Amino acid sequence: MKAKGSRGFTMVELMITVAIVGILAAVVYPSYQNAMIKSRRAAAQAALSDIAQRQQQFLLDNRSYAGTTTALKVTLPSDVSGFYDVTINVPVATPPTFTATATPKGRQVSDGPLTINNAGVKTPAGKW
Repeated sequence: MKAKGSRGFTMVELMITVAIVGILAAVVYPSYQNAMIKSRRAAAQAALSDIAQRQQQFLLDNRSYAGTTTALKVTLPSDVSGFYDVTINVPVATPPTFTATATPKGRQVSDGPLTINNAGVKTPAGKW
């Protein structure tokens, strides 16, 4: 006796579905990773711009630039501190200068460092 209407999926149908999902994942995942890198870069750029702005106010108040984010009373958001090491370089110079650098770490390393200085010059230009 034949079964009236078999229910369920055949092995071939299941394997085709798995293959399609695998192909979609292989295409979508790298795009997702790139979007996350760009999102974290934007957060780091915003943090560096905030540091530069606070440095200018610090200069007006103290006649020098701050050497740390703590002196500027800047708390880096977790999406920046988790993926970038932010440093401020204040060389002994007249007039005073500074360079703030966000060096990527972990999964963000492929993006490269970002910098901003007292003149507002942002490097690398292609990433800003």
